[in-house]
Amino acid sequence: MRLRNYQQAAVDAVYEHIRTRDDNPVAVLPTGAGKSLVLAQIASDAVKRWNGRVLILAHVKELLEQNADKVRRLCPDIDVGLYSAGLKKRDTNTPILVAGIQSIYKRACELESYDLIIVDEAHLISKKGDGMYRQFLADCKVINPNVRVIGLTATPFRLDSGMICSPDHFLNHVCFEVGIKELIRDGYLCPLVSKAGVNRADFGDLRIRAGEFVAGDVEELAGDDALVSAACAEIVELTTDRRAVLIFAASVAHGRQVVETLANNHDIECGFVTGETTADERDELLARFRGDAPKSLLTGEPLRFLCNVNVLTTGFDAPRVDCVVMLRPTMSPGLLYQCVGRGFRLHPDKQDCLVLDFGGNIERHGPIDQIKPKEKATRTDQAPPAKECEKCHALVACGYANCPECGHTFPPSDREAHDAKASEAGVLSGEVTDTDYDVQDIVYRIHRKRDADDDAPRCLRVDYMIGLDHWQSEFICIEHSGFARRKAEQWWQERCIDPCPADADGAVDLANAGLIAPTESITVRSISGQRYDRIIDCRLGEVPTIANLEEAPF
Repeated sequence: MRLRNYQQAAVDAVYEHIRTRDDNPVAVLPTGAGKSLVLAQIASDAVKRWNGRVLILAHVKELLEQNADKVRRLCPDIDVGLYSAGLKKRDTNTPILVAGIQSIYKRACELESYDLIIVDEAHLISKKGDGMYRQFLADCKVINPNVRVIGLTATPFRLDSGMICSPDHFLNHVCFEVGIKELIRDGYLCPLVSKAGVNRADFGDLRIRAGEFVAGDVEELAGDDALVSAACAEIVELTTDRRAVLIFAASVAHGRQVVETLANNHDIECGFVTGETTADERDELLARFRGDAPKSLLTGEPLRFLCNVNVLTTGFDAPRVDCVVMLRPTMSPGLLYQCVGRGFRLHPDKQDCLVLDFGGNIERHGPIDQIKPKEKATRTDQAPPAKECEKCHALVACGYANCPECGHTFPPSDREAHDAKASEAGVLSGEVTDTDYDVQDIVYRIHRKRDADDDAPRCLRVDYMIGLDHWQSEFICIEHSGFARRKAEQWWQERCIDPCPADADGAVDLANAGLIAPTESITVRSISGQRYDRIIDCRLGEVPTIANLEEAPF
């Protein structure tokens, strides 16, 4: 089995780190990039080239089986053991041992000494406290002070403590990292696409506890029949050409409601997996959804839809997944990544993976390839909650019912646990969406940057109403010089027979007097990862002349 170039580069980077440093490295590879092959190569080399003993740790049985299988395939002449209560295996004396942390975290002394410990999903190692990984690794360090720990993960951060590497942690330095977009470009990961729309969810009233939305609040709000019905209807509409749709629900009750709605309203069977699902039932449902088992061995037809609650986020490998539905909000960027990552894998039957985000998660955390933990604010530097006025884009305190800048009335909060429509936000940075809008109203006014000096140049600000409480702005640099002024002159010449005014006051006066052509429609470009949309094209009405002004009915 030959490693891909980036996988070999990850292995080489780990070896270079171990040779030149005394601390422990982390290699970061996206979900679906083949971390199992990387750890298998490292484990094989440690035994064959350096006569060492290797322990591979993971936290779910799917990862244990997957890692053991990759090591055996890569080096069939090495005895590979398994230690897992869930798999009913208790091997201890093999050169390479793949073990579940829940089964061995109190049994370091029973396993004797290891030279190398490889931790899959290494972001699960807490940087503080007495978690299972910390307890076990500390015991291993006592048994063999020279043991080295290697971490592999797709998300090298934790919501509670930021980046997982630090001088005083078991993991100290990221020695290798490869990005999602790079692997998509090179054909190693499946391209992601998202549904373009204009609806956004409002999560302002959901409480947060321990860094995540309060589960009880989300469960209570998610039970709205109309909301679930609307979301399910859109899911069905947008997935007519999809083969395997994986849904992440907010709670068990919410998931059951989704399953029942799909069955009753759309005659669609949707499997349902929770932490309470029995092992046999879960295996049957996953086999039907994966489509990798002979039909004669299954009790039901293949499943196109599968809903789960906090179960299929890591260790679940279903390459056929060509649509991921986030029907829940989360404050965890890592959880969002893991969920969306279920669609990264390649499969002959799919060209891309559609991501439907009904929880506002991509808008909250940013494009998947740019996700990183936010800096924690202290109590003294936390800004008060604020919201942005859709009309004038001023940031105002959440308590205002009307914008103090322009008088715009804010819509009341819907307190929805998820939106009825999928978000417009691009799932990958740089994803471009161009949307045409008819212009319903236009407002012209003078704009000066906040905190600018009194003599700073001003702009003509044009606000286009393109929907109910939906405005798009553009800024014409009338009082600037150089390239900005030349662009302003070109904009003006397309709309007015008079020369471009020298100041913003004159531009506003002429515009409000009806002397510039009305804009009938605009094309707005949204680029995922960029804060503001921009106008890239427009359709203008007739340019006013003396003749048509005299005929005007005003």
